[in-house]
Amino acid sequence: MRVLLVEDEKKIADFVCAGFREQGFVTEHCANGNEGFERALRGAFDVIVLDVMLPGRDGLAVLKGLRRAGNSTPIIILTARNELDDRLEGLSLGADDYLAKPFFVEELIARIQALLRRVSGERQNILAVGDLRLDRITREVTWCERSVDLTGREFNLIEYLMRSPGRVLTRTQILEHVWGYDFDPSTNVVDVCIQRIRKKLAALGAADPAQSPIESVRGVGYRFRRAPNTP
Repeated sequence: MRVLLVEDEKKIADFVCAGFREQGFVTEHCANGNEGFERALRGAFDVIVLDVMLPGRDGLAVLKGLRRAGNSTPIIILTARNELDDRLEGLSLGADDYLAKPFFVEELIARIQALLRRVSGERQNILAVGDLRLDRITREVTWCERSVDLTGREFNLIEYLMRSPGRVLTRTQILEHVWGYDFDPSTNVVDVCIQRIRKKLAALGAADPAQSPIESVRGVGYRFRRAPNTP
């Protein structure tokens, strides 16, 4: 298990890291909110343990930025025992659990294990990037909390793009994944399909092309924007 610990209090960080090592967790630690945000975006972590009070970007800002960027890694926030507002705001911003200081590292480990058991199934089936949310089980898509009526092919295409937000995917890659390897590579079906998706989103309020989550990359292909106005 890979864990990112973002905690600026050295004493707490030391005993948490020691406890994680005993459990066999591979742990990365940073003591600054800005660095923690960047590491969380770059790394593939199973869980993030995030202190609220941090130098640089505070923990709630890190949490908000990650969720807006489409990062769905389970997050446990650490708060002072009497900071109820921080806990409530953290949960409303997308935290999965919280633990008040002071705490025993054994309890934190138990929370992590319970959290991963609880969210593993749900997180495998839900994709959310910015204002667009996709449910692989029900095959429902919402944009700005409004339902989007997509065909099966349109659903598969947008799901493929959402799996790698910010990554440019060529028309050939999209064709092979969504239509199959034997499809004519000279066809313009990818462009036509994306135009249809954009029109459906525009009808729900994304008329400005700059607001569309699907971005054209001239001469290459398409990419799904990480999120509008991501910090």
